Amino acid sequence: MRADSRLTHHDLCFGCGQANLFGLQMEIEPAGERSARGRFFVKQDHQGPPGYAHGGIMATALDEAMSLLAHHVGTYPLTASLSVDLRAPAPVGAFVEVEAEVVSVEGRRLTLRSTASNEGLVLAEGTATCVEVEHRGR
Repeated sequence: MRADSRLTHHDLCFGCGQANLFGLQMEIEPAGERSARGRFFVKQDHQGPPGYAHGGIMATALDEAMSLLAHHVGTYPLTASLSVDLRAPAPVGAFVEVEAEVVSVEGRRLTLRSTASNEGLVLAEGTATCVEVEHRGR
């Protein structure tokens, strides 16, 4: 993954910030016009049950991938609803691959879908509804 192709919010973002040592330091890049893919490493600091990622970490990773993709396609929404299905545990010390895609855009409302996997095994799936808001930083 080339550093200049990564999608990011800011350096201290818990999901994608490379300067946030306790965060996911997720690396996500475009994978088409309406999709993105990348990965993060499950650290000891991310565990819930001994040896596995906390379910909230998995939800965060899915939400982050969808948010980064929404920003990449030119919208600045906030997550209004997030649904996550945890399918299998993510082991500490493993890379988790994350994919996200835009399902639909209706006015200011976006629907997105995401998947997290490890070595071909689906670990978690998520859907989100995001609503575009005025972005003061633009």
